[in-house]
Amino acid sequence: MPPFDSTYDAEVDAAYFLLTPRIDPGEATRQETVSLPNGDLILDFNSDGHLLGLEILGARSIVTPAALATLRRID
Repeated sequence: MPPFDSTYDAEVDAAYFLLTPRIDPGEATRQETVSLPNGDLILDFNSDGHLLGLEILGARSIVTPAALATLRRID
């Protein structure tokens, strides 16, 4: 398993890459969305501007099948 949790939900085609051991409630104080032609990237930041995690909507169109297969399934 990777050092931080990474998940994939096939029902909504969303992947999440946690870049810290965990995100406490309220810790992600700012989200930035990057719109791509085939999906969106949502970056979660804390109040100090540190990147905590990355959500990929439309993951099947953005992430390779081999990479998706390594993620923990939550669907």
